[in-house]
Amino acid sequence: MNTEKVAARRLTAAEVSELGLQDKIFVTAQTEELRLDCYAPATLTKSGKSFEGGSFTARTVFGDEIHILPDNAEEPGIWVADEAGEEIEVLQSAGVLLNLALFVPGGNQESLESLYAAAREAFGAGIVQRWDEEVVSVPDVKIDLFEEPARGRKGNGGQNRDRRALDIYPTRVRFMEASAGWKFVLELHQEHVDDTPTI
Repeated sequence: MNTEKVAARRLTAAEVSELGLQDKIFVTAQTEELRLDCYAPATLTKSGKSFEGGSFTARTVFGDEIHILPDNAEEPGIWVADEAGEEIEVLQSAGVLLNLALFVPGGNQESLESLYAAAREAFGAGIVQRWDEEVVSVPDVKIDLFEEPARGRKGNGGQNRDRRALDIYPTRVRFMEASAGWKFVLELHQEHVDDTPTI
C-alpha cells in the first residue's frame, strides 16, 4: 500500500460549510470492504452551504462516497492541506482506470483483438478489457479476493472459502461476478509464505 505523508489541518463543520466544489480535501480512505487507516483526496459532492444537519458527503478520487460528521471526535473528519498542521497518511493512486466507448466501423473479433494487443503493448499486460464511459483513479492498494458461501455458518474459522485472486487492485472486482450462492470477501494483500517443510 503506497501512501504519502501530508501536512494537514482538521476542519470544523462551520469551516466545511464554507467550502466549494473545487476545494481539495482529505477524508477517510476506509470503505465497507477495506479497513484502511489513512486518508484519500476528495471533494464535496455539493457546496458546503448546501448541506444541512452538520453531515457532509464527499467523493474521493477513487469514486467512493463518504458521509462525515466533521465535529464528531470519533470519526476521522475532513482535512485540508496546511503546512502548519499535523502529518496524515494519504493513499496514492496506482494509475487510472480508463473506460472508453468506441465504435469500430466494420469491426469483428479480429479487429478487437488487434485493438487489445496494441493497448497491452503500450501499457503492459495488466490492462483489464472493459469499455464504458468514465475515468476513475485506482487506489494503490492490493487485495486478496476470496469467495465464501453467502449463508455460511458462523464460527467455521473461514475454512469454507475459495481463493479467486491474489494481489489485485480492488477496482478489478467490479468486473468479476461471484459464483452462484457465494459472496466475495476482500482482504488486504498478504504475501504468501511457503511453509512447506524441507529436508
